[in-house]
Amino acid sequence: MKMQSNALLFGIESSKGTFENTTYDSTKFHISVDMGSKSNGKTIGVVTRPFKLGDSTEIEKWTAFAPHLSAGKPVPVECEFDVVASSDGTKLTLLAIKPASQAKA
Repeated sequence: MKMQSNALLFGIESSKGTFENTTYDSTKFHISVDMGSKSNGKTIGVVTRPFKLGDSTEIEKWTAFAPHLSAGKPVPVECEFDVVASSDGTKLTLLAIKPASQAKA
């Protein structure tokens, strides 16, 4: 099931190279997520979680936000996720991300 969500983007990292004859090329977006409830304790606040999307060139689309993110200021974003529920829990896969309409570089 696809789901639209507004979130805060805290950082972006790209990776490209070869390790032990395996080639990798990706970008990770560190997006805020609610910690949710825990059966063995309490939670307060949010944490960031990395979501892979695209190859290492994806980061180039976000260079205008570099000063903002480097100053520790999150960027409001609009995300599209694929949500798959199973007996093991819920899996979120990032399908698309863009700056929220009110976000400015």
